[in-house]
Amino acid sequence: MTTDREHNAGSSRRVMLQGALSAGVLASSGALNGIFTPASAAEPVIDANTMNRQWVLASHAEDAISEKNFAFREQPLGDKASLKEGELLVRNIVFTPLPSQRIRMHADTGLGDAYMAPMKLNQPIGGSGVGRVVKSSNPKFPVGALVASGNWEDYTVVRPNSFVSAPIAAGISAVDYASVYGMNTQTAYYGMMRIGQVKAGETVIVSGASGSVGSTAIQIAKINGARVIGIAGGKEKCAKLIRDYGIDAAIDYKSENITARVKELAPKGVDIYFDNVGGPIMQDVVDQMAKFGRVVLCGTISSYDNKNPAPGPRNMLRMVVYSVKLQGMLYTDFMAERDTIVAELRKWKESGQLKHKTDIRKGFKNLPETFMALFSGDKDGTLLLKNDGEA
Repeated sequence: MTTDREHNAGSSRRVMLQGALSAGVLASSGALNGIFTPASAAEPVIDANTMNRQWVLASHAEDAISEKNFAFREQPLGDKASLKEGELLVRNIVFTPLPSQRIRMHADTGLGDAYMAPMKLNQPIGGSGVGRVVKSSNPKFPVGALVASGNWEDYTVVRPNSFVSAPIAAGISAVDYASVYGMNTQTAYYGMMRIGQVKAGETVIVSGASGSVGSTAIQIAKINGARVIGIAGGKEKCAKLIRDYGIDAAIDYKSENITARVKELAPKGVDIYFDNVGGPIMQDVVDQMAKFGRVVLCGTISSYDNKNPAPGPRNMLRMVVYSVKLQGMLYTDFMAERDTIVAELRKWKESGQLKHKTDIRKGFKNLPETFMALFSGDKDGTLLLKNDGEA
């Protein structure tokens, strides 16, 4: 498939355990063009006969995620076009693929249904993003308002709740809300500021540092005066971290010995480790935590394709002796602070202290491929997909 990207850095155009932790199989490009009906740029009259394109979970992904786990279908809105009091019908315009979605694609997440219930087969993939209200039975949400949404379908019925408590504030575009002020950046803020409690002069290491959460976390640490080390895959990514974000050093996990490099760069130990990947990288860093160190457990993306639980630190006695705090987080943990966090992010963004890269792709047909790019590393910044008809 041809993927249309826009790479935006520092531009205003520009959610588990990650972030918090919120029929018809994909085939060749030619086959896809035959089964998709592109959405019109001008919204038609929406009624029970309006067709709703959807990507559904065709099978649970117990091993590596692949095209066979997704299926496309198109069906009329039917009863969805008739809203109950308080409901909204939104057209999903921007989708934000998140690693936490991958966890829910297992038949059993091992986490309990209350926190991370498996997705149901043959139902639209649950996700994150932004939708535009096209029908409303709620006076607080007029037609045209932007709201948090993101299921993998053209149209979704939304009932305002703690996730969708108000329309997106004026002055924030759908792309900005899904990226620079979105779940990933809010997660980075909460993890670094509230759990990590970063202080000037401390040594901070962030794994997955070139990703959406990681690249924000390293900047927040620098803004607060910390000495920052990023871990990423490849010399080019590591060079970009230093050049684009001004961090102090970077470790290439593909070619360097992490244990040796951490000892070299943090001889007095690591005060904060912001973990996005889990696995051996986590072990290499937590073995070298400083006294009263803090480990922010944000994600374990290295194990999401494995149905076995991610392993924890082997040497728990070190955690005891060094008084190290390990704490995980879900997006719901800090939703009450969402407005405060977004306000702080906006301040840093508008002052030029916070930069953000957005990798924007287009076309509803490309949703599965775009989602899988999260795990292949074929992305640069926050990964978004614009629905058809969106400029």
